[in-house]
Amino acid sequence: MKPGVKLPDVTFRTRVRDESVGGPNPFRWEDRSTSDYFAGKRVILFSLPGAFTPTCSTYQLPGFEKGFDEFRKLGIDEIYCMSVNDAFVMNRWAQSQELAHVKVIPDGSGEFTRRVGMLVAKDNLGFGMRSWRYAAIINDGVIEAWFEEPGRCDNHAEDPYGESSPETLLGYLKESQGVAA
Repeated sequence: MKPGVKLPDVTFRTRVRDESVGGPNPFRWEDRSTSDYFAGKRVILFSLPGAFTPTCSTYQLPGFEKGFDEFRKLGIDEIYCMSVNDAFVMNRWAQSQELAHVKVIPDGSGEFTRRVGMLVAKDNLGFGMRSWRYAAIINDGVIEAWFEEPGRCDNHAEDPYGESSPETLLGYLKESQGVAA
């Protein structure tokens, strides 16, 4: 994906808390579109191979969560974490990570990930089809900046991490706004 490209229009199947449902699992299905997440806002979207995986859970997601206030000061309205996982997994992962700021987007079928060209096979890890690790700054549904890990291919032997890190995006935003690092 390149700057200036509009995001594909996709419907995401989400689960949202609804106390009127009652019981031990008070959630209901809610379809949300690309425009529901991205229209009229400047956001960070980062995507990763899987919820609960080591790099994702130890560095990337916590880093964006901890840096939220600094990102807000630099003009970011929301931070979204996407993975080719279903809504149940993404919600449980968000709960286990005690997220207060980063919001998760389940791309359970991989449709969005496929349409942005980032769907890769990870059969070598027993994952099936998943997202290659990337991050983007999105302004009103249009890509402003794109940060992709090098070496994108099916069944990559490693899980590169650095280009899509919170530190990289923070550096980009500071530089583009003339803010001292």
